[in-house]
Amino acid sequence: MIRKSARLWSLVFGCWLMSMAALAQTLPTAFQTALAQAKVPHAAVSLLVTSVDAEQAPRLQHRTDIPMNPASVMKLVTTTAALDLLGPAYVWRTPVWLDGVVENGVLKGNLVIQGQGDPKLVQERLWLLLRRVQGLGVQRIAGHIVLDNQAFAVPATNPADFDGEPLRPYNASPDALLLNFKALVLTFTPDARQGVAHVQIDPPLAGVLLPTQVPLSKSAACGDYRAGLRADFSAPSRIRLDGQYPAACGEKIWPVAYADPASYNARAMEGLWRNMGGQLDGSVISGVAPAAPPSFELASPTLLEMIRDINKFSNNVMAQQVFLTLGLAPPGNGAQPTSPWAVATPDTARLAVRQWWQRRISASDVPTLDNGSGLSRHTRISAAQLGLLLQKAYASPTMPELMSSLPVVGVDGTLKRSRASLASAHLKTGSLRDVTALAGYVLGQSGQRYVLVAMVNHPNAAAARPALDALIDWVVMDNH
Repeated sequence: MIRKSARLWSLVFGCWLMSMAALAQTLPTAFQTALAQAKVPHAAVSLLVTSVDAEQAPRLQHRTDIPMNPASVMKLVTTTAALDLLGPAYVWRTPVWLDGVVENGVLKGNLVIQGQGDPKLVQERLWLLLRRVQGLGVQRIAGHIVLDNQAFAVPATNPADFDGEPLRPYNASPDALLLNFKALVLTFTPDARQGVAHVQIDPPLAGVLLPTQVPLSKSAACGDYRAGLRADFSAPSRIRLDGQYPAACGEKIWPVAYADPASYNARAMEGLWRNMGGQLDGSVISGVAPAAPPSFELASPTLLEMIRDINKFSNNVMAQQVFLTLGLAPPGNGAQPTSPWAVATPDTARLAVRQWWQRRISASDVPTLDNGSGLSRHTRISAAQLGLLLQKAYASPTMPELMSSLPVVGVDGTLKRSRASLASAHLKTGSLRDVTALAGYVLGQSGQRYVLVAMVNHPNAAAARPALDALIDWVVMDNH
Protein backbone atom coordinates (compact mmCIF):
# COMPACT_ATOMS: atom_id res chain seq x y z
CA MET A 1 0.00 0.00 0.00
CA ILE A 2 2.83 2.35 0.91
CA ARG A 3 4.60 1.53 -2.36
CA LYS A 4 1.42 2.21 -4.34
CA SER A 5 0.99 5.58 -2.59
CA ALA A 6 4.59 6.47 -3.28
CA ARG A 7 4.19 5.57 -6.94
CA LEU A 8 0.99 7.64 -7.10
CA TRP A 9 2.65 10.70 -5.59
CA SER A 10 5.63 10.21 -7.87
CA LEU A 11 3.28 10.16 -10.86
CA VAL A 12 1.45 13.30 -9.68
CA PHE A 13 4.71 15.12 -9.03
CA GLY A 14 6.03 14.07 -12.43
CA CYS A 15 2.93 15.38 -14.15
CA TRP A 16 3.29 18.65 -12.28
CA LEU A 17 6.92 18.96 -13.36
CA MET A 18 5.94 18.23 -16.95
CA SER A 19 3.19 20.89 -16.86
CA MET A 20 5.62 23.43 -15.41
CA ALA A 21 8.15 22.56 -18.11
CA ALA A 22 5.46 22.97 -20.78
CA LEU A 23 4.49 26.32 -19.32
CA ALA A 24 8.11 27.44 -19.29
CA GLN A 25 8.35 26.55 -22.98
CA THR A 26 5.10 28.41 -23.76
CA LEU A 27 5.63 31.74 -22.02
CA PRO A 28 8.34 34.01 -23.47
CA THR A 29 11.60 33.90 -21.49
CA ALA A 30 11.95 37.67 -21.02
CA PHE A 31 8.34 37.87 -19.86
CA GLN A 32 8.87 35.07 -17.33
CA THR A 33 12.07 36.68 -16.04
CA ALA A 34 10.39 40.06 -15.50
CA LEU A 35 7.37 38.40 -13.92
CA ALA A 36 9.62 36.54 -11.48
CA GLN A 37 11.40 39.79 -10.60
CA ALA A 38 7.99 41.32 -9.86
CA LYS A 39 7.21 38.32 -7.64
CA VAL A 40 4.00 37.62 -9.53
CA PRO A 41 3.08 33.94 -9.99
CA HIS A 42 1.93 32.55 -13.33
CA ALA A 43 -1.42 31.74 -11.74
CA ALA A 44 -2.14 35.49 -11.35
CA VAL A 45 -1.77 36.16 -15.07
CA SER A 46 -4.04 35.72 -18.09
CA LEU A 47 -2.56 36.05 -21.58
CA LEU A 48 -3.70 35.81 -25.18
CA VAL A 49 -1.79 36.55 -28.37
CA THR A 50 -3.64 35.70 -31.55
CA SER A 51 -4.08 36.95 -35.10
CA VAL A 52 -6.74 39.52 -35.85
CA ASP A 53 -8.03 36.80 -38.16
CA ALA A 54 -10.26 34.62 -35.99
CA GLU A 55 -9.64 31.62 -38.28
CA GLN A 56 -5.97 31.34 -37.25
CA ALA A 57 -4.77 29.45 -34.17
CA PRO A 58 -3.55 31.54 -31.18
CA ARG A 59 0.17 32.16 -30.96
CA LEU A 60 0.09 32.22 -27.14
CA GLN A 61 -2.63 31.51 -24.60
CA HIS A 62 -2.50 31.14 -20.84
CA ARG A 63 -5.52 30.96 -18.54
CA THR A 64 -7.62 32.62 -21.24
CA ASP A 65 -11.00 31.48 -19.88
CA ILE A 66 -10.48 32.80 -16.33
CA PRO A 67 -12.58 35.90 -15.49
CA MET A 68 -10.23 38.71 -14.41
CA ASN A 69 -10.55 42.31 -13.26
CA PRO A 70 -9.44 44.28 -16.35
CA ALA A 71 -9.42 47.78 -14.77
CA SER A 72 -9.66 50.43 -17.50
CA VAL A 73 -9.22 47.91 -20.30
CA MET A 74 -12.99 47.51 -19.82
CA LYS A 75 -13.36 50.83 -21.65
CA LEU A 76 -12.78 48.81 -24.83
CA VAL A 77 -16.18 47.20 -24.35
CA THR A 78 -17.91 50.55 -23.76
CA THR A 79 -16.30 52.40 -26.65
CA THR A 80 -16.66 49.52 -29.13
CA ALA A 81 -20.35 49.18 -28.25
CA ALA A 82 -20.83 52.95 -28.57
CA LEU A 83 -19.20 53.09 -32.01
CA ASP A 84 -21.42 50.25 -33.16
CA LEU A 85 -24.70 51.43 -31.60
CA LEU A 86 -24.39 55.21 -31.93
CA GLY A 87 -21.91 55.67 -34.76
CA PRO A 88 -18.68 57.71 -34.75
CA ALA A 89 -20.51 60.91 -35.80
CA TYR A 90 -22.95 60.80 -32.86
CA VAL A 91 -23.17 64.06 -30.87
CA TRP A 92 -24.80 64.93 -27.56
CA ARG A 93 -27.15 67.92 -27.56
CA THR A 94 -27.68 70.21 -24.59
CA PRO A 95 -30.96 72.12 -25.13
CA VAL A 96 -31.42 75.61 -23.70
CA TRP A 97 -34.67 77.55 -23.17
CA LEU A 98 -35.18 81.26 -22.66
CA ASP A 99 -38.37 80.57 -20.77
CA GLY A 100 -39.82 84.09 -20.87
CA VAL A 101 -39.75 87.34 -22.78
CA VAL A 102 -36.53 89.27 -23.41
CA GLU A 103 -36.93 93.05 -23.11
CA ASN A 104 -34.15 95.63 -22.92
CA GLY A 105 -31.55 93.00 -22.07
CA VAL A 106 -33.69 91.39 -19.35
CA LEU A 107 -35.04 87.83 -19.53
CA LYS A 108 -38.35 88.06 -17.70
CA GLY A 109 -38.40 84.40 -16.78
CA ASN A 110 -35.98 81.53 -16.34
CA LEU A 111 -32.97 80.31 -18.25
CA VAL A 112 -33.35 76.52 -18.46
CA ILE A 113 -30.53 74.12 -19.38
CA GLN A 114 -31.16 70.42 -19.80
CA GLY A 115 -28.36 67.86 -19.70
CA GLN A 116 -28.47 64.88 -22.05
CA GLY A 117 -25.21 63.28 -20.94
CA ASP A 118 -22.56 65.33 -22.81
CA PRO A 119 -19.27 63.79 -21.58
CA LYS A 120 -17.23 66.93 -22.20
CA LEU A 121 -19.25 70.01 -21.26
CA VAL A 122 -16.10 71.73 -20.04
CA GLN A 123 -15.67 75.37 -19.06
CA GLU A 124 -14.84 76.59 -22.57
CA ARG A 125 -18.01 75.08 -24.02
CA LEU A 126 -20.13 76.25 -21.07
CA TRP A 127 -18.79 79.75 -21.76
CA LEU A 128 -19.89 79.40 -25.39
CA LEU A 129 -23.36 78.31 -24.25
CA LEU A 130 -23.74 81.34 -21.99
CA ARG A 131 -22.24 83.59 -24.64
CA ARG A 132 -24.97 82.38 -26.99
CA VAL A 133 -27.53 83.38 -24.35
CA GLN A 134 -26.01 86.85 -24.25
CA GLY A 135 -26.03 86.90 -28.05
CA LEU A 136 -29.82 86.52 -27.85
CA GLY A 137 -29.95 89.81 -25.95
CA VAL A 138 -29.88 88.57 -22.34
CA GLN A 139 -27.69 90.43 -19.85
CA ARG A 140 -29.90 90.01 -16.81
CA ILE A 141 -32.02 87.03 -15.79
CA ALA A 142 -34.96 88.26 -13.73
CA GLY A 143 -35.85 84.70 -12.71
CA HIS A 144 -33.68 81.65 -12.04
CA ILE A 145 -31.19 79.51 -13.89
CA VAL A 146 -32.88 76.10 -13.90
CA LEU A 147 -30.71 72.98 -14.36
CA ASP A 148 -32.39 69.76 -15.49
CA ASN A 149 -30.19 66.67 -15.12
CA GLN A 150 -32.94 64.05 -14.91
CA ALA A 151 -31.87 62.12 -18.03
CA PHE A 152 -29.55 60.06 -15.82
CA ALA A 153 -30.83 58.47 -12.61
CA VAL A 154 -27.60 57.51 -10.87
CA PRO A 155 -27.46 56.52 -7.18
CA ALA A 156 -25.67 59.06 -4.98
CA THR A 157 -22.13 58.02 -4.16
CA ASN A 158 -19.32 59.25 -1.95
CA PRO A 159 -16.25 60.02 -4.12
CA ALA A 160 -14.09 58.54 -1.34
CA ASP A 161 -15.86 55.17 -1.48
CA PHE A 162 -13.68 53.58 -4.14
CA ASP A 163 -10.16 54.27 -2.88
CA GLY A 164 -10.38 56.91 -0.16
CA GLU A 165 -9.24 59.68 -2.56
CA PRO A 166 -12.27 62.01 -2.86
CA LEU A 167 -10.28 64.86 -4.43
CA ARG A 168 -8.94 62.80 -7.32
CA PRO A 169 -10.75 63.94 -10.51
CA TYR A 170 -11.02 60.34 -11.72
CA ASN A 171 -13.51 59.66 -8.89
CA ALA A 172 -16.08 62.13 -10.28
CA SER A 173 -19.57 60.67 -10.62
CA PRO A 174 -21.54 60.75 -13.89
CA ASP A 175 -24.28 63.34 -14.33
CA ALA A 176 -26.63 64.09 -17.22
CA LEU A 177 -25.44 67.69 -16.87
CA LEU A 178 -21.75 67.08 -16.14
CA LEU A 179 -20.11 70.51 -15.95
CA ASN A 180 -16.33 70.58 -16.25
CA PHE A 181 -16.03 67.08 -14.74
CA LYS A 182 -17.03 68.70 -11.40
CA ALA A 183 -13.40 69.72 -11.07
CA LEU A 184 -11.33 72.81 -10.41
CA VAL A 185 -8.21 73.62 -12.40
CA LEU A 186 -5.54 75.57 -10.52
CA THR A 187 -2.87 77.31 -12.62
CA PHE A 188 0.29 78.56 -10.88
CA THR A 189 2.41 81.18 -12.66
CA PRO A 190 5.63 82.36 -10.90
CA ASP A 191 6.33 86.10 -10.76
CA ALA A 192 9.92 86.52 -9.51
CA ARG A 193 9.67 90.32 -9.42
CA GLN A 194 6.80 90.25 -6.95
CA GLY A 195 8.00 87.10 -5.18
CA VAL A 196 4.70 85.29 -5.65
CA ALA A 197 3.04 82.73 -7.85
CA HIS A 198 -0.23 84.00 -9.30
CA VAL A 199 -3.06 81.52 -8.88
CA GLN A 200 -5.89 81.23 -11.36
CA ILE A 201 -8.75 78.90 -10.45
CA ASP A 202 -11.24 77.83 -13.10
CA PRO A 203 -14.15 77.86 -13.30
CA PRO A 204 -15.02 80.65 -10.87
CA LEU A 205 -17.35 79.23 -8.22
CA ALA A 206 -20.08 81.40 -6.69
CA GLY A 207 -19.78 81.72 -2.93
CA VAL A 208 -16.29 80.20 -2.71
CA LEU A 209 -13.29 82.19 -1.44
CA LEU A 210 -10.32 81.50 -3.69
CA PRO A 211 -6.64 82.50 -3.23
CA THR A 212 -5.13 84.66 -5.98
CA GLN A 213 -1.45 84.20 -5.10
CA VAL A 214 1.01 82.29 -2.91
CA PRO A 215 4.59 83.19 -1.87
CA LEU A 216 7.46 81.78 -3.92
CA SER A 217 9.83 79.45 -2.10
CA LYS A 218 13.62 79.60 -2.45
CA SER A 219 13.89 75.94 -3.33
CA ALA A 220 16.30 75.29 -6.19
CA ALA A 221 14.31 72.25 -7.32
CA CYS A 222 10.65 71.83 -8.14
CA GLY A 223 10.13 68.64 -6.15
CA ASP A 224 6.67 67.86 -4.79
CA TYR A 225 5.19 71.30 -5.29
CA ARG A 226 1.69 70.13 -4.34
CA ALA A 227 2.81 69.09 -0.87
CA GLY A 228 4.67 72.39 -0.46
CA LEU A 229 1.49 74.37 -1.15
CA ARG A 230 -0.17 72.85 1.96
CA ALA A 231 -3.52 72.98 0.18
CA ASP A 232 -6.79 72.46 2.01
CA PHE A 233 -9.76 71.73 -0.24
CA SER A 234 -12.01 70.26 2.46
CA ALA A 235 -14.25 73.32 3.03
CA PRO A 236 -16.70 73.86 0.13
CA SER A 237 -16.84 77.62 0.76
CA ARG A 238 -13.10 78.25 0.96
CA ILE A 239 -9.96 76.90 -0.69
CA ARG A 240 -6.75 77.41 1.25
CA LEU A 241 -3.13 77.41 0.09
CA ASP A 242 -1.03 77.95 3.23
CA GLY A 243 2.37 77.00 1.82
CA GLN A 244 4.74 78.21 -0.88
CA TYR A 245 5.35 77.49 -4.56
CA PRO A 246 8.84 76.77 -5.99
CA ALA A 247 9.82 79.21 -8.74
CA ALA A 248 11.82 76.37 -10.31
CA CYS A 249 8.57 74.64 -11.25
CA GLY A 250 7.63 77.25 -13.83
CA GLU A 251 3.95 77.23 -14.71
CA LYS A 252 2.00 74.22 -13.47
CA ILE A 253 -1.62 73.11 -13.77
CA TRP A 254 -3.25 71.12 -10.99
CA PRO A 255 -6.76 69.65 -11.53
CA VAL A 256 -8.62 68.69 -8.36
CA ALA A 257 -12.14 67.50 -7.61
CA TYR A 258 -14.42 69.92 -5.75
CA ALA A 259 -15.18 68.99 -2.15
CA ASP A 260 -18.98 69.27 -2.52
CA PRO A 261 -19.88 67.82 -5.94
CA ALA A 262 -23.62 68.16 -5.23
CA SER A 263 -23.34 71.97 -5.24
CA TYR A 264 -20.75 72.21 -8.01
CA ASN A 265 -23.09 72.76 -10.96
CA ALA A 266 -24.96 75.60 -9.28
CA ARG A 267 -21.78 77.32 -8.12
CA ALA A 268 -20.04 76.93 -11.48
CA MET A 269 -23.02 78.11 -13.52
CA GLU A 270 -23.63 81.20 -11.40
CA GLY A 271 -19.93 81.97 -11.04
CA LEU A 272 -19.28 81.86 -14.77
CA TRP A 273 -22.44 83.82 -15.67
CA ARG A 274 -21.51 86.63 -13.29
CA ASN A 275 -17.85 86.48 -14.39
CA MET A 276 -19.08 87.14 -17.94
CA GLY A 277 -20.89 90.28 -16.77
CA GLY A 278 -24.30 88.66 -16.51
CA GLN A 279 -26.75 89.50 -13.73
CA LEU A 280 -29.00 87.06 -11.91
CA ASP A 281 -31.93 88.16 -9.73
CA GLY A 282 -32.80 84.67 -8.57
CA SER A 283 -30.53 81.67 -8.00
CA VAL A 284 -29.46 78.45 -9.68
CA ILE A 285 -31.97 75.69 -8.95
CA SER A 286 -32.82 72.17 -10.07
CA GLY A 287 -35.97 71.73 -12.15
CA VAL A 288 -37.63 70.27 -15.21
CA ALA A 289 -37.26 71.60 -18.74
CA PRO A 290 -40.33 72.92 -20.60
CA ALA A 291 -42.15 70.72 -23.10
CA ALA A 292 -41.80 73.43 -25.79
CA PRO A 293 -38.97 73.30 -28.36
CA PRO A 294 -35.72 74.79 -27.01
CA SER A 295 -34.42 78.20 -27.97
CA PHE A 296 -31.17 76.57 -29.14
CA GLU A 297 -28.97 73.52 -28.57
CA LEU A 298 -25.27 73.20 -27.88
CA ALA A 299 -23.81 70.24 -29.79
CA SER A 300 -20.89 68.28 -28.39
CA PRO A 301 -17.81 67.03 -30.23
CA THR A 302 -18.45 63.73 -32.00
CA LEU A 303 -18.27 60.34 -30.33
CA LEU A 304 -15.06 59.71 -32.29
CA GLU A 305 -13.42 62.68 -30.57
CA MET A 306 -14.80 61.62 -27.20
CA ILE A 307 -13.44 58.08 -27.34
CA ARG A 308 -9.96 59.37 -28.10
CA ASP A 309 -10.01 61.14 -24.73
CA ILE A 310 -11.58 58.12 -23.05
CA ASN A 311 -9.11 55.55 -24.33
CA LYS A 312 -5.89 57.51 -24.75
CA PHE A 313 -6.12 59.19 -21.34
CA SER A 314 -8.41 56.67 -19.60
CA ASN A 315 -11.02 59.23 -18.57
CA ASN A 316 -13.33 57.35 -16.20
CA VAL A 317 -16.25 59.75 -15.90
CA MET A 318 -16.40 60.29 -19.69
CA ALA A 319 -16.56 56.52 -20.14
CA GLN A 320 -19.41 56.32 -17.64
CA GLN A 321 -21.24 59.11 -19.48
CA VAL A 322 -21.00 57.13 -22.73
CA PHE A 323 -22.03 53.92 -20.95
CA LEU A 324 -25.14 55.59 -19.51
CA THR A 325 -25.94 57.12 -22.89
CA LEU A 326 -26.19 53.58 -24.25
CA GLY A 327 -28.89 53.02 -21.63
CA LEU A 328 -30.63 56.21 -22.74
CA ALA A 329 -30.62 55.80 -26.52
CA PRO A 330 -32.44 53.04 -28.36
CA PRO A 331 -30.35 50.66 -30.49
CA GLY A 332 -29.61 52.10 -33.90
CA ASN A 333 -26.70 53.80 -35.56
CA GLY A 334 -26.66 57.52 -34.81
CA ALA A 335 -29.97 57.45 -32.92
CA GLN A 336 -30.73 60.25 -30.50
CA PRO A 337 -32.27 59.52 -27.09
CA THR A 338 -36.01 58.90 -27.32
CA SER A 339 -38.79 57.30 -25.30
CA PRO A 340 -39.04 54.68 -23.80
CA TRP A 341 -35.36 55.09 -22.94
CA ALA A 342 -36.08 58.54 -21.50
CA VAL A 343 -34.07 58.00 -18.32
CA ALA A 344 -30.83 56.06 -18.14
CA THR A 345 -29.78 54.11 -15.07
CA PRO A 346 -26.80 51.81 -14.48
CA ASP A 347 -29.21 48.90 -14.98
CA THR A 348 -30.50 50.10 -18.37
CA ALA A 349 -26.92 50.73 -19.50
CA ARG A 350 -25.79 47.26 -18.44
CA LEU A 351 -28.81 45.76 -20.19
CA ALA A 352 -28.13 47.67 -23.41
CA VAL A 353 -24.46 46.64 -23.51
CA ARG A 354 -25.26 43.04 -22.56
CA GLN A 355 -27.82 42.78 -25.37
CA TRP A 356 -25.34 44.32 -27.81
CA TRP A 357 -22.67 41.81 -26.73
CA GLN A 358 -25.05 38.90 -27.24
CA ARG A 359 -25.93 40.14 -30.73
CA ARG A 360 -22.44 41.09 -31.89
CA ILE A 361 -19.88 39.12 -29.87
CA SER A 362 -21.27 36.00 -28.18
CA ALA A 363 -24.80 34.92 -27.32
CA SER A 364 -23.76 32.94 -24.25
CA ASP A 365 -20.31 34.07 -23.06
CA VAL A 366 -20.96 37.54 -21.58
CA PRO A 367 -18.60 39.47 -19.25
CA THR A 368 -19.67 40.86 -15.88
CA LEU A 369 -20.48 44.54 -16.47
CA ASP A 370 -20.52 47.31 -13.87
CA ASN A 371 -20.14 51.00 -14.78
CA GLY A 372 -18.41 50.88 -18.16
CA SER A 373 -15.19 52.57 -17.06
CA GLY A 374 -13.33 49.77 -15.31
CA LEU A 375 -13.11 51.81 -12.10
CA SER A 376 -14.68 48.88 -10.31
CA ARG A 377 -13.92 45.90 -8.11
CA HIS A 378 -16.82 43.92 -9.61
CA THR A 379 -16.13 43.96 -13.36
CA ARG A 380 -14.88 40.66 -14.77
CA ILE A 381 -13.88 39.61 -18.27
CA SER A 382 -11.65 36.85 -19.63
CA ALA A 383 -8.78 37.18 -22.08
CA ALA A 384 -10.75 35.00 -24.49
CA GLN A 385 -13.73 37.37 -24.33
CA LEU A 386 -11.53 40.43 -24.86
CA GLY A 387 -9.73 38.70 -27.71
CA LEU A 388 -13.00 37.89 -29.45
CA LEU A 389 -14.19 41.49 -28.95
CA LEU A 390 -11.00 42.84 -30.54
CA GLN A 391 -11.21 40.42 -33.47
CA LYS A 392 -14.83 41.39 -34.13
CA ALA A 393 -13.95 45.08 -33.82
CA TYR A 394 -11.06 44.69 -36.27
CA ALA A 395 -13.47 43.28 -38.85
CA SER A 396 -16.03 46.05 -38.30
CA PRO A 397 -16.52 49.25 -40.33
CA THR A 398 -15.44 51.36 -37.31
CA MET A 399 -12.09 49.58 -36.82
CA PRO A 400 -10.02 52.67 -37.84
CA GLU A 401 -11.92 54.85 -35.34
CA LEU A 402 -11.40 52.41 -32.47
CA MET A 403 -7.73 51.77 -33.21
CA SER A 404 -6.92 55.46 -33.56
CA SER A 405 -8.42 56.07 -30.11
CA LEU A 406 -5.95 53.71 -28.40
CA PRO A 407 -2.64 54.84 -26.90
CA VAL A 408 0.36 54.23 -29.15
CA VAL A 409 3.29 52.55 -27.40
CA GLY A 410 5.99 55.08 -26.51
CA VAL A 411 4.18 57.91 -28.31
CA ASP A 412 1.07 59.20 -26.52
CA GLY A 413 -1.63 58.74 -23.92
CA THR A 414 -1.12 56.33 -21.04
CA LEU A 415 1.64 54.47 -22.97
CA LYS A 416 3.80 57.52 -23.67
CA ARG A 417 6.46 56.36 -21.21
CA SER A 418 6.35 52.69 -22.18
CA ARG A 419 9.75 51.13 -22.94
CA ALA A 420 8.36 48.58 -25.36
CA SER A 421 8.97 48.71 -29.12
CA LEU A 422 8.21 52.27 -30.22
CA ALA A 423 4.98 52.83 -32.16
CA SER A 424 4.52 49.08 -32.57
CA ALA A 425 1.14 48.77 -30.90
CA HIS A 426 -2.19 50.42 -30.15
CA LEU A 427 -3.15 49.24 -26.66
CA LYS A 428 -5.60 50.22 -23.95
CA THR A 429 -4.05 50.15 -20.49
CA GLY A 430 -5.66 49.37 -17.16
CA SER A 431 -4.40 50.02 -13.65
CA LEU A 432 -5.97 49.66 -10.22
CA ARG A 433 -4.66 48.51 -6.89
CA ASP A 434 -3.75 44.84 -7.50
CA VAL A 435 -4.53 45.10 -11.24
CA THR A 436 -2.42 45.81 -14.32
CA ALA A 437 -3.71 45.09 -17.82
CA LEU A 438 -3.20 45.70 -21.53
CA ALA A 439 -5.32 44.88 -24.55
CA GLY A 440 -5.33 45.94 -28.18
CA TYR A 441 -3.43 45.47 -31.42
CA VAL A 442 0.27 44.82 -32.10
CA LEU A 443 1.98 44.89 -35.51
CA GLY A 444 4.66 42.23 -35.85
CA GLN A 445 7.83 42.70 -37.90
CA SER A 446 6.49 40.10 -40.32
CA GLY A 447 3.59 42.39 -41.18
CA GLN A 448 1.11 40.24 -39.25
CA ARG A 449 -1.19 42.13 -36.88
CA TYR A 450 -2.04 40.50 -33.59
CA VAL A 451 -4.59 40.86 -30.83
CA LEU A 452 -2.81 41.06 -27.46
CA VAL A 453 -4.54 40.69 -24.10
CA ALA A 454 -2.64 40.56 -20.81
CA MET A 455 -4.14 40.88 -17.33
CA VAL A 456 -2.44 40.61 -13.95
CA ASN A 457 -4.51 40.34 -10.76
CA HIS A 458 -2.11 40.25 -7.81
CA PRO A 459 -0.91 42.53 -4.96
CA ASN A 460 2.34 43.03 -6.94
CA ALA A 461 0.54 43.78 -10.21
CA ALA A 462 2.04 47.27 -10.55
CA ALA A 463 5.54 45.76 -10.56
CA ALA A 464 4.60 43.59 -13.55
CA ARG A 465 4.63 46.45 -16.07
CA PRO A 466 8.17 45.58 -17.32
CA ALA A 467 6.89 42.04 -17.95
CA LEU A 468 4.09 43.44 -20.13
CA ASP A 469 6.61 45.58 -22.03
CA ALA A 470 8.67 42.43 -22.62
CA LEU A 471 5.56 40.67 -23.87
CA ILE A 472 4.87 43.46 -26.38
CA ASP A 473 8.45 43.19 -27.65
CA TRP A 474 8.07 39.41 -28.03
CA VAL A 475 4.89 39.84 -30.07
CA VAL A 476 6.59 42.43 -32.31
CA MET A 477 9.61 40.17 -32.92
CA ASP A 478 7.51 37.50 -34.63
CA ASN A 479 10.04 36.81 -37.40
CA HIS A 480 12.82 35.71 -35.03
